[in-house]
Order: sequence, then structure tokens, then C-alpha cells
Amino acid sequence: MKIGYKRVSTLDQNLARQDLGEVDKLFEEKVSGKSSTDRPALNAMIEFAREGDEVLVYSIDRLARDQRDLQQIIQELNEKQVTVRFLSERLTFSSDQDDAFARLQLQMMGAFAEFERNIIRKRQAEGIAKAKSRGVYKGRQASIDANAIKQRVAEGQGATAIAKQLGISRASVYRILKTERAEV
Repeated sequence: MKIGYKRVSTLDQNLARQDLGEVDKLFEEKVSGKSSTDRPALNAMIEFAREGDEVLVYSIDRLARDQRDLQQIIQELNEKQVTVRFLSERLTFSSDQDDAFARLQLQMMGAFAEFERNIIRKRQAEGIAKAKSRGVYKGRQASIDANAIKQRVAEGQGATAIAKQLGISRASVYRILKTERAEV
């Protein structure tokens, strides 16, 4: 069976450019690739794949963003006798063939993808710092009403009760209270 896997990092990105050709089953998700544990479609695809199946992925960076995850995912699929094929890089990995050159290419391309991700994060942090210094960037809007927490504390309510009423965690209540105390 041919199994396709597509991923984009954000909800507004389009999966269409990742042309896999004809597949029997397709797994898609719009989620960051920085962690394989927070990717339900990836986990479902790995669970679904059976001996003799072939997983098609458009490019290496769509499957994993760091070398460790990339190696682990391919190894896990290969141990199940599942072949993994990256269309863009024209690389294939299966348990019955050990192509040293393909493994080297995989490691190099995975390292470049991880490097690129780190560079992007660094540039983003630099851009945010410059915007903050100009007063343009204020950060994301607070999603928790600190005044509501302070009011409930003044009424004598505990963190657990406040958290339940506001639908937030106790840790969030404590964090807001700690921040408020630090500002005083």
C-alpha cells in the first residue's frame, strides 16, 4: 500500500504543493514539525503502516525538523518493514537495502534542515528585539484576565477555585499573582 504524508507548519499554508502522486491512504496535518510527539497525523501514519507498505513524503523537512527525530522515524518505519521515500530528494530507505550514500545524504540534508530552522528562529528573535526597541512589538495579548484573578484573591478565593471559575490552570493563577507581586 502507498501511504502519503503531508505537513505544513501553519493553518494558512497550503498542502497542495506537496504532490505525492497517487496514494492509497493520505495523512495530512497543519502543525509545526519541531516535535514528533505533538503531531497526531504523523503518529497515526506510523501506527497505520504495515509490512510491505511504502510511505511517500514530499521532502525531508516535511517529515522532521531535527536529525534525531528524522533518524528515529525512519528507523521505526524500517523496523516495521516499511519503505520511506522522499520524492524531492529522490531518496529511499528500506530495511532490506542499506545504501550508505543515501544515509549520508539523509544525515546531511537533515542537518541542513535543522540548521535552517535554527537560523530562522535566530532571525525571528533578532527581529522581535529590534521591533521591541522601536516600541512596535508588544508581544501577544494576554489571554488571562489578571484583574479577575486579583479580584477573586481579594475576595478570599483560593487558586484552585479561581482556576476552575476562569477555566485556566492553577499554575497560570500562581504565575499571574507572582508577576503582580514582582511589579509592586
